[in-house]
Amino acid sequence: MATSTTSAASRDPLHGMTLERIVTALADHYGWAGLGERIPVRCFTHEPSVASSLKFLRKTPWAREKVEGLYLFMLRDIRRSERDN
Repeated sequence: MATSTTSAASRDPLHGMTLERIVTALADHYGWAGLGERIPVRCFTHEPSVASSLKFLRKTPWAREKVEGLYLFMLRDIRRSERDN
């Protein structure tokens, strides 16, 4: 039974990812301005930083879900562009 759990977890791109790594990857990929356009929350649009974003996202489940969703979209988009090249 542990094998199926390990297998399912390994297929989940969010498994083992910290919120800090997700926010950093999104900021590196889109930039803070692009991130603020995609998810219009103050921590991305006004004096953005990883620390302020983490503080807000840990207290705000709906915003964290949007960030995780955007991260999954970014991964799919990267894989799609790599496959097309």
